[in-house]
Amino acid sequence: MSWKGLCPSRDSILTKRAKCYKITITVITKDGEHMILSIDFNSDEALYIQLRNQIIIGIATGRIREGDSLPSVRQLADNISINMHTVNKAYSVLKQEGFVKLDRRKGAVVSLDVNKQRVLEEMKEEIAVAMAKGICKGIRREEVHRLVDEIYELFANWGENV
Repeated sequence: MSWKGLCPSRDSILTKRAKCYKITITVITKDGEHMILSIDFNSDEALYIQLRNQIIIGIATGRIREGDSLPSVRQLADNISINMHTVNKAYSVLKQEGFVKLDRRKGAVVSLDVNKQRVLEEMKEEIAVAMAKGICKGIRREEVHRLVDEIYELFANWGENV
């Protein structure tokens, strides 16, 4: 199904005349699996980064598994009504980060390159910035610990919560 001109969300589908900034859609992968994406067109975050993040969350939660083929660049771009170059850039970043392999015949296939030390270093950098922001806004250590535990449990127990 193509969502061109529509603004799908969990609650309703809006017409072209309505202002649509955030969409949540279900995309079928090449393997027939469902992949849920939430894209906020009003966000300051680039669309390719949002797409990348949604795919990583899909992998972390088990909705997208190693070996699954993601939709083609053209198919996903059409489904979300974004430029193909945006999807291509998201897939390229995922490849660089070791989440997918790009194959001319199969397209983007989830293939996790497990380099734990590199991942820990990347997490440290990303968490450092997030924590610095929190400290500037008065977030306490206990609140950070509680938040980290909550998020970790969410992903660790995803299959039980679905």
